[in-house]
Amino acid sequence: MDFKIRAAKQEDCKEISRMIIELAVFEKMQDQVKISTQELERDGFCSNPRFECQVAEVSEEHKSSQGYTVVGYTLYFYTYSTWMGPTVFMEDLYVMPEYRGKGIGKGLMSKVAQVGKEHQCSRLQLTVLDWNTRSLDFYIMKGARDMTASEGWHALRFDGEALDKLAAEAPKD
Repeated sequence: MDFKIRAAKQEDCKEISRMIIELAVFEKMQDQVKISTQELERDGFCSNPRFECQVAEVSEEHKSSQGYTVVGYTLYFYTYSTWMGPTVFMEDLYVMPEYRGKGIGKGLMSKVAQVGKEHQCSRLQLTVLDWNTRSLDFYIMKGARDMTASEGWHALRFDGEALDKLAAEAPKD
C-alpha cells in the first residue's frame, strides 16, 4: 500500500486529536486526555513550537472505513542529555488498526530518527506501557534497547498535587 509521511500542518490537528484519543482508548487511559485541538494548534504551530509531528497519509482510494486519509502520526520533541547532548523524545507513535503491518509505523519512526539526526540528536527515546508487548517487541526488533531491563532506569512523573506541592517548595527569590 502506498502512503506518504509528511510534516504535520496546523490543519491536521483535528485528525491528530482524533488519533490521540484513539491511542488513549487503546492504552485504557482515555480519561487522562485533556489536550484540545486548539492547544495542539497553539503549541505545535507557533514561533517556538513545543513539539513536532509527522503524519502518515494514504490516497483517497485507500481511505479508512470511516473516510480518513490521515491514518497515523508520531509526535516528538527535543530534550537534552547531560551525557550525550541533544535527544529526540518520541511521545506518541500511532497507526490506525486497519493500517498496521503495512510499514507505516516503521516509516513514521524512521522519519523521527532522520529528523533527529538532522538536529544532531545522538539518541531517540520513548516509553512503552509494560503490558504493550506487541509495541515493545516492535521497537526492540528495530534496534531499541529496553533501558529498564538493561540499566534499571525507571520513568518517573510529578503531576497534579505532587507537582503543585513541589513547585510551592521552591526557594523564594
